Amino acid sequence: MNAQSVNGAPPRRILVVLMGSIGDVVRALPLLGRLRRAYPAAHLAWAVEPKSAPVLEGHPWLDQMMLYDRRAPWSFPLFLYRVRAGRFDLVLDLQRHLKSGLTSWISRAPDRLGFAAANTKEFNHWFSTRQIAAQPNLRLKLMQYQSFADALGIAPAPIEFGLEPGPEQLRRADEIIGACERPLLGVILGSSWESRIYFGRYAAQVVVEMNRRRGMIPVLIGSAGERHLADDVRRHLGGIEAIDLAGRTGLRDLPAIFRRCRAAFGPDCGPMHIAAAVGCPIVSLWGATAPERSAPWGNAEFAIKADIPCHPCYLRRCPIGRECMHRIEPAAVAAALERALLSAASLQNVKPAAAAAQ
Repeated sequence: MNAQSVNGAPPRRILVVLMGSIGDVVRALPLLGRLRRAYPAAHLAWAVEPKSAPVLEGHPWLDQMMLYDRRAPWSFPLFLYRVRAGRFDLVLDLQRHLKSGLTSWISRAPDRLGFAAANTKEFNHWFSTRQIAAQPNLRLKLMQYQSFADALGIAPAPIEFGLEPGPEQLRRADEIIGACERPLLGVILGSSWESRIYFGRYAAQVVVEMNRRRGMIPVLIGSAGERHLADDVRRHLGGIEAIDLAGRTGLRDLPAIFRRCRAAFGPDCGPMHIAAAVGCPIVSLWGATAPERSAPWGNAEFAIKADIPCHPCYLRRCPIGRECMHRIEPAAVAAALERALLSAASLQNVKPAAAAAQ
């Protein structure tokens, strides 16, 4: 069997199955880029749920989104019908569970690539025709996804996400943020797991310190459901004016907003990965989950994890009051932000020098 196709010809219609987590979808975008480079004429589709769809909407490397909305009655059978009608000849199952395995199998694609049995659950590996090599559990997810391109024999490529904001997004960010000549500090408020959320008074202490050191103005970033987190931070800011975007923006706005920020910090969540994807230095805070597996690309050195024996527990709700997040001191976060800012400034200085030497 040819490394790229079961019949030796390049695949014409490819489906990526990765439906859920925003952060996972962002981290799989570099794989999409490698697929586009390797198969420029192929039709590239992605099976995704609505919550993560804005990450893919209008993406330059993607031809089609196949939406699965679990909230709608009979949604899964109808979704599977559309997948089968897609006549795909290559499916990449990045999800590892029963539902994604069924999606891959129902496509009838002759080539269905999935994770090895050791990395799957719910017998997912039964539905693929071949598997990538078993992955270390704490290997970065982004690199695990890259292993699919390796298994297809695709040449290595730079890690790119294709999330650069366009002129319209940049204009909207300017309208939302307003005229502010002082450096902006992104404050990511929430996470899909309650156990991962940093405490508002601690986040405010970080803001106060960065305002004192560098005059940074906080930009509070969160959904409408995280309005209470924004209010909690603001209560502890001691008069520092914040640009409060909680509930005022969507995922499509975030690339441009993070491009306006000099740096950002926050817990393990999808927006954290979007910040890294557009080059915003990000300090990530880890308690219930592990940075070894999920640190934002290019920013692993600025990950701060709790010094507590139960880390990482992978519990959505903490039975001991998020003690892990209590142990992440605001002073340590501010120090990591300083390192991130210095590192970014150093890279900016290197780029003009390199360009001048050419």
